[in-house]
Amino acid sequence: MIDLNEHSKNIDKIDILSLSKQELKDYIKNNLSEFNIKDFRGEQIYSWLYKDIESFDDMANIPLTQRKIFADRFYINKINLIQKLESKIDGTIKYLFELDDSNKIESVLMRYKHGNSVCISTQAGCRMNCAFCASAIGGLKRNLLPSEMLLQVMNISKDIGERISNVVLMGIGEPLDNFDNTVKFLELVNSSDGLNIGYRHISLSTCGIADKIEKLRKKNLPVTLSVSLHAPNDETRNKIMPINRKWTVDKLLKTCYNYIKTTKRRVTFEYIMLRGINDSESDALELADKIKNILCHVNLIPVNEVPEKKYKASDIKSINRFCQILRKNGVNATVRRKCGKDINASCGQLRNHSR
Repeated sequence: MIDLNEHSKNIDKIDILSLSKQELKDYIKNNLSEFNIKDFRGEQIYSWLYKDIESFDDMANIPLTQRKIFADRFYINKINLIQKLESKIDGTIKYLFELDDSNKIESVLMRYKHGNSVCISTQAGCRMNCAFCASAIGGLKRNLLPSEMLLQVMNISKDIGERISNVVLMGIGEPLDNFDNTVKFLELVNSSDGLNIGYRHISLSTCGIADKIEKLRKKNLPVTLSVSLHAPNDETRNKIMPINRKWTVDKLLKTCYNYIKTTKRRVTFEYIMLRGINDSESDALELADKIKNILCHVNLIPVNEVPEKKYKASDIKSINRFCQILRKNGVNATVRRKCGKDINASCGQLRNHSR
């Protein structure tokens, strides 16, 4: 059960934006009938929540006495924009938001020919402690609520005055470490009553929590699963990803194989290219051998260097050679285009403070 009040100042109220329309209607039917409030009010209120209102007072078609009752029972969550940086290279925009408990998160807007994509955070901080990533510096502060994930998408859409067509859960935090809230967000953002973003336009990135991938498999949501693999074997992966000490490469790949069988969706393997660590020809051959029979795509990502970390990006010649080896051995692979490099908005660079 999700505790919608866990981190809110409104501890005695319900986070209404984290509810589905049916949950809101059910609450009205089960708890507000004594006030002669009908459940159709749930539909009216729900539609207001996606129209950039901040108070029940703004809901013009709800009787004044009922607005007060709803305001006593619910609160409308919000996040505040603290900083906005736009890349001069590719137009990528990075947003720093403050939550109602003063924790901060970053989100990124990326523009493509196929539409606007938003990379959102799912936690304030992260406890996975991947060796090359800035998001884990300072550890995990807390999980985000479904509403706080939604609000990143909604606020960015409002800021640019355009619809968001794709969502990537690849910002600060590990989505599957915040499993219940993440799944609730997926259901809300997909709902035709809300933002109506199709599951097939949503990518969820994980460092490889195998039991949670299995749990997600059972939900059978047709989202794209992106797995941060980053090494072909346990010896290398143990050094850069602590999660591998619990869920080995072979266990993780078996879990991904089962996920694909159930969802009929191709898995993306993210592979950070670290100079002298995981970028040799033998690494490429070993990786190809392990995943050649899995329905997958490999994204090769030159590491985005972080001042506090020691890792350097592989040179372009090594990256291209690595990609060629994968392709020659039957693995679909590409080198990811960097977005927002000049504003530290690329993969692994998101933090929880302004710069």
